[in-house]
Amino acid sequence: MKVGVITLFPELMDGALEHGVIGRARTKGQLELELSNPRDLTADKHRTVDDRPFGGGPGMVMTPAPLSAAIVSLKEAMPEAPVVYLSPQGRPFDQAMARAWQAHGSVILVAGRYEGIDERVIDRLVDEEVSLGDFVLSGGEFAALAIIDAVTRLEPGVLGDPLSAEEDSFGIEGLLDCPHYTRPEVYENQTVPAVLMSGDHKAIARWRRQQSLARTRDRRPELLEKADLTKEDKVFLTSLGPSDGNSGATIEEQ
Repeated sequence: MKVGVITLFPELMDGALEHGVIGRARTKGQLELELSNPRDLTADKHRTVDDRPFGGGPGMVMTPAPLSAAIVSLKEAMPEAPVVYLSPQGRPFDQAMARAWQAHGSVILVAGRYEGIDERVIDRLVDEEVSLGDFVLSGGEFAALAIIDAVTRLEPGVLGDPLSAEEDSFGIEGLLDCPHYTRPEVYENQTVPAVLMSGDHKAIARWRRQQSLARTRDRRPELLEKADLTKEDKVFLTSLGPSDGNSGATIEEQ
């Protein structure tokens, strides 16, 4: 997977991506990271990358020339990569988008700062605007880090078990994940559900599926509209009755 990032703080990106699963992926060559700093492509001695907005108002806007040069430089190295501007005005990022970018093999992320970037850069060079959610960050780098993690972990061989990515929340089933437990069997007078220690793999799979369905219904019911539900799934959901939003309750095996 090749990822390019346009950022004024390459050291922030580089340092954060040296650790854990993503750090190992970089070491193995499963993630190729290219960073481009618009400040390195300025033409003035002050290395200016921002200016006051026309029409007045608070804050500063990233100027078009160095930002455009940074994008063009990465496009030359990654000609097939879509250019994505990380903006609260963009389409919400989701797992389907992560899978699509991983399958494509490359993406260029533009991490804005200040009040944003000059609109002419978006008009000329950006293929899509994407948002991490309905909130505002100090810069696009933090959104870029989350997206890089989400996309890279889908690369074959990055995770120890290839089923991990499929069974996570928003995996191939499109549902939230089920609860997980580990040792000890009893902790603070709370016990692990008996079915998980039964050795009955069919019963365990059924319990996990039902837990996943119940959690999704209570916490993210809109996901059920897109999920590929079986007849058994629908019967189970109907048996739960009206949702009270209490997804913390354990659903007994039906």
